[in-house]
Amino acid sequence: MSYDYLFKYLIIGDTGVGKTCLLLQFTDKRFKPVHNLTIGAEFGNRVVTVDGRSIKFHIWDTAGQETFRSITRSFYRRAVGALLVYDITRRETFKHVASWLEDVQQQVTQNMSIILIGNKCDLVRKRAISKEEGEEFAKQHGLLFLETSARTSQNVDEAFIKTAENILEKIQNGDFDLSNESLGITIGDSRSPRGDAGGRYGTSSQLDDGCCNY
Repeated sequence: MSYDYLFKYLIIGDTGVGKTCLLLQFTDKRFKPVHNLTIGAEFGNRVVTVDGRSIKFHIWDTAGQETFRSITRSFYRRAVGALLVYDITRRETFKHVASWLEDVQQQVTQNMSIILIGNKCDLVRKRAISKEEGEEFAKQHGLLFLETSARTSQNVDEAFIKTAENILEKIQNGDFDLSNESLGITIGDSRSPRGDAGGRYGTSSQLDDGCCNY
């Protein structure tokens, strides 16, 4: 499928916060509640219409274990967007967000768009981190913020779309050298005028089948 831009994304965060399930829900619209760990990284893509532009999301879901951090870092410099995920029912995953953020910011340009994601918001009775805590951390560090549920799909599309809108705004402001594909943006072959058919969300998707931790 043709597209106007290709955006390379990362999904980062501790093991078991639901990174792969978020990817699977976004690309395939399904939930797979298995608990095998991601080894290294997994990949998926989807084409979506954002603000009248056809955007191809090229997404790397990275392992959360410390053992694989060196592998994870190898993907950082090739991404323009990132979902930084914690589990709202496990405070330790929220405590580690600052470390993940510092890690990624050391590797990428300041123009990378990062959204902080509090996942598993459907587990209201098990909540350990308030929405206000997440919002405050995001505000202090200049991040976007949403709470999501990979199980119910709540705000999953919105997390990717909101970040893409931020990237498109930066493109319009001239913040990126689009000739430098190492920044995580590739110009596509259909730089069509605004108003692509198909609505806000596209339908093309692909995920290399793998396991996830909800």
